[in-house]
Amino acid sequence: ECSCRRSGGGLVQAGGSLRLSCVMSGRTFSGYSVGWFRQAPGKEREFVAAIKRSGGATFYADSVKGRFTISRDNVKNTVYLHMNSLKPEDTAAYYCAADASLITSSMTNGDAYDYWGQGTLVTVSS
Repeated sequence: ECSCRRSGGGLVQAGGSLRLSCVMSGRTFSGYSVGWFRQAPGKEREFVAAIKRSGGATFYADSVKGRFTISRDNVKNTVYLHMNSLKPEDTAAYYCAADASLITSSMTNGDAYDYWGQGTLVTVSS
C-alpha cells in the first residue's frame, strides 16, 4: 500500500519561506506523479503544484508560479514543495497526493489522484 507522509508546515510571517515534504512508501516512487493541493477554511480544495513521474515535468497554479517550486528526490522517495515569498492568502491545509497513471491533462485534477497524505497546516501572518 502506498502512503504519503508529509512534514513541514507551521506559522511564518508574510514574505517568509517554508518547505513541505511528502514521503512515499510501499511502491516504486519514481513511477508516481505527485501533486500538492491546498484547502483554506471555507474554500474548496485547489491545485498548487505537481511533478510528473517520468521526465519530471512540473505544473503550477498561476497563484504560486514564480514563488513555489516542486521537486523530487527518487532516492529518498520524497517530493518537496519549496514555498517562498509567502502571502497571507497562502494560508491553508496542504496535502500531497500521488498516482501512477496520470496523464498530463489530469495533473491539476485532485480527483484523478489515488493516494493522499494527511494535511499539514501552513499559516502566513501579515
